[in-house]
Order: sequence, then structure tokens, then C-alpha cells
Amino acid sequence: MYARTVPGDQASGRRAVLDGRMALRLPRPHRDDLRIALAGLLGGLLLWGIGLGMRTAGEPVVLQPGRWPVLLPLAVTAGCEALRRVRPRTALLAGTAAVTADTLTQGNLATLVMFTDLVYAGVLYGSPAAWARRVLWSTGLLTVAATVVPLAVWRVPEALLIGAVTGIVTCGPAATGWIVRNHREAAETARLRAEQTALLAEADRVQAVAAERARMARELHDLVAGHLSAIAIHSTAALSLDDAATTRQALSVIRENSVEGLAEMRRLIGILRAGPADEAPAATPTLDGLATLVASARAGGLDVVLGAEHGKVPAPVELAAYRIVQESLTNALKHGGEGRVRVTVREHGAALRIGVSSPYGGRDAPRAPGSGAGLVGMRERAVLLGGTFAAGPEDGQWTVRAVLPLTASESASASAAGTDFGFGSDFGSRSGFGSGWEPESDSWPAAGSTPLPGTPPGPGSCPESGSRPEPETGPGSGSRPEPRSRPEPRSRPEPRSRPEPGSGPEPGSGPEIRGESA
Repeated sequence: MYARTVPGDQASGRRAVLDGRMALRLPRPHRDDLRIALAGLLGGLLLWGIGLGMRTAGEPVVLQPGRWPVLLPLAVTAGCEALRRVRPRTALLAGTAAVTADTLTQGNLATLVMFTDLVYAGVLYGSPAAWARRVLWSTGLLTVAATVVPLAVWRVPEALLIGAVTGIVTCGPAATGWIVRNHREAAETARLRAEQTALLAEADRVQAVAAERARMARELHDLVAGHLSAIAIHSTAALSLDDAATTRQALSVIRENSVEGLAEMRRLIGILRAGPADEAPAATPTLDGLATLVASARAGGLDVVLGAEHGKVPAPVELAAYRIVQESLTNALKHGGEGRVRVTVREHGAALRIGVSSPYGGRDAPRAPGSGAGLVGMRERAVLLGGTFAAGPEDGQWTVRAVLPLTASESASASAAGTDFGFGSDFGSRSGFGSGWEPESDSWPAAGSTPLPGTPPGPGSCPESGSRPEPETGPGSGSRPEPRSRPEPRSRPEPRSRPEPGSGPEPGSGPEIRGESA
């Protein structure tokens, strides 16, 4: 037999199959209700035994005089008390019939008291709430009728006592049950609201912990990956080449990256250990340190050209731009081929635009293993500031572009535009750099950009002076023409699928998409 527990007021509609026959499942009374019913029955029998009744046999309303007719309403009411929780509606209706029959006898006080409890339980436990509300209104109307009708018929003040007794027996318990029911529902609502608040607080805590873990992962990756990648590459070179000068140069680069990595790790640990009253930790990297960063990349073997044109930049944007350039140079060192790496950081309008291009392909395997977290970290930094990020192959170059808003309005518009990961012929215009930024060209369009100390003169470098010379006109002048105007927005083509970090085509099937840094 299959059985399940159901609410008491719905148990009448539930049936179970037993031995191929339909059997009605009887409700199981509550333990406290059984005690109340037994106490009421014993009290009524005590009053009946000592001969204490509510009316005398000579009263006109008594149609069944004598002691024995009183026991039937008493027993029925006591039985209804046992069902006051599991069957409140049935118990109230049966109790009403029993108390009506009791008024035709000499009466028993225990029957009347148990009936008041049935009215209270019917309103408190009755379902649905509309039925309990109807019981309250019915008892109120009954009380009014029991007050007005006798007074209109007999026209004596004593007739008001009938209404008072009726109100005490019916309307009073119903009102009490309704008040208790409302308080219980309010308490249940407050409990559910508290549970929801606790769940939301726990969800916020978990989300905050996850966000902090992601931020720490980005910081650790950016701090460690570049230096350790350089150490791994140059240690491999020192072990594979039997040249004292090359080995000494590699060891110098290894020591330099080790010292810088330890310094940045100490800074991060200081941030994690610092309390509210502690001194502020060491300053975070800024865009002024790009020259040092590029010089370090050159010492690692990269041919890097830097163009920077920006003013005062907010600290979060400055840190994100620095980390994006740092990670891009690390990837170029690990995965890039032979050729020049170009870095541009330019303030245009209300946004800081970052671009890094490096030779793509021409290497069977990366110089150092990666975990695939580099592109993810760069994208997260751009998205957290409301900017856009895109990276992918373009005309033989691996191009990284990011747009970081400098103001709240620009951040909102960039967030609404979303992050573009499609690569195609209009990749430059869609990423926000337009046609003025040409990574495949040997010329550099950064007007007013500052060359690095020691940058060899040539087509990839800027003028030595801080001012930009006037462009020459006419063919064959060798100077770069003025940048063209940014093309009008057009419909975006269907983006291609973004290459998975660290994955690539099968050997021999095409250029390999480079993986991520450690």
C-alpha cells in the first residue's frame, strides 16, 4: 500500500488501495487534541454526576428533560475536540449541531466550553483563510441577531443578555482565533523573509569571495607569469648554448626578473596583510612604468616599439592598461615569432585605447608552458571597467586591443556595446582604433608619442624630439599621411568562433593559435 501524509482538511479526499479495495483513510488526531477531548469529557461527566445543569426541566426551551439526554451532546462535542486540528471544519459543523441539541436539554457547561474551543480552532486551523473569515463574519452576524431580535420581541433590557452570551460563546472565540492566525501568518512571513535575507546574504558573500579569488588570481598571474616565463626561457637558453657570453647575459636576465618578481610578490603580500590602520602598501604599477616594462621585454629578446599618448588616467584604468600590456608582451615572448612587437597606448575622447601586435605563427611549440588564463584575465579587467576587449590573428599578426572608458558615461556606453571577439577585415575599426593604427606597417602613427631611450632610428621609431614634425607633401616624401577619418559605423559581420586559449589547429593545417601564459 502506498500512503503519504496530507493536511487534515484534505484527508477526506485521499483514498488508498488495500487488497484491491478502496479504503477511506481516517485522520490521526493530534496528541494534544486527544488530551483536550478527554479532559472535557471527564469534566462534563463530573458535572453530570453531581447533577449540576445549566437549565431546569421546567424551562420552555427544554424539550428533553432528564439527566440522560445531556450525555449525547457531551460525547459528540468531546469527539469533535479530538478532530479540532486535523478536521477543523468538520469538527465545527458537528459541534454546532451538538450544542444546538444541548440547548434542547438541561444542558452541560462542559459542552458549551468545548464548543467555544471548536469555534476558536475552526478559525485558527481552518483552510482556506476565506472560510475562516466567513466563520468570523457569521458569528458576528449571529451575535447581532441574538441581540436585536430578543430586544425587539420582548422589549426588556434583560433580553440583551442573550446577545452577550451568544457573543461570548461564538464571536469572542472566533475573533481570538482570527487574531492568533494573523499573528502566526505574520511570524511565518517574517521567518521566510529572514531566511531569504540570509540566503541572499550568503549568496552575496559567496559572490564576493569568488570575485576576490578571481581578482587575486589575476594579480598573481600578472605578477608571476611574465617574470617566470622570462626565467624559464633564458634558463633554457643558458643550458642549451655553450657560450659564456650568452650564458652570462641569460643569467643577468634571470636575476633581474627574479628580483622584480620578488618585489611585486612582496607588494601583493603586503596588500593582503595590511589592515585598515596599517600603512599604505607600495604604489601599484602605472603607465609611467611602461618604458621600464618594454625595456625589460627588450632585454628578454623582443624587438618592441612603444607609442604612448595620454594624460592623467584614473588609477584603476591605469593599472588595467599596464597589466594588459604586460600580459601581451609575455605572450609575445612565449609564443610570438621573429619580428617587431608594437605597443600603443592612446587617449582618445573619453577612453584609453590599448593595442599590442606581435608576429603570429612560425613556431611549433611555445617557449614556456601556459595555463590559458592570460586572455581571460585581460578580458575580465576590461569588462570590470565597462570597456571592451578583443584579441586574435590579423594579417599575420596577433593583435590585442582594449578600450577602457575614463568616465562613467563612456563606461555605460561601452558596456551596452559589449565585448567584440569577432575577427575580420574590419577588426581595427570595430575595436575602436580605426584605420590610423596599422600593426602590420613599419610606420607608427602615435602623434606626440614618446620613444624609448635607446630606440634605434628607423621606420619603426618616433622622432627624437618631443614635437611632431610637419608632414611633407607630395609623392615620395616618405612621411606618413595624416590619419584618415574614422569610418562610419556599419553592420557587424557574423563573428567567427573565438580560438580556445592554448589550443590550435592540427600540425600542418595552418598557423597555430598561441596559448596563454602561466
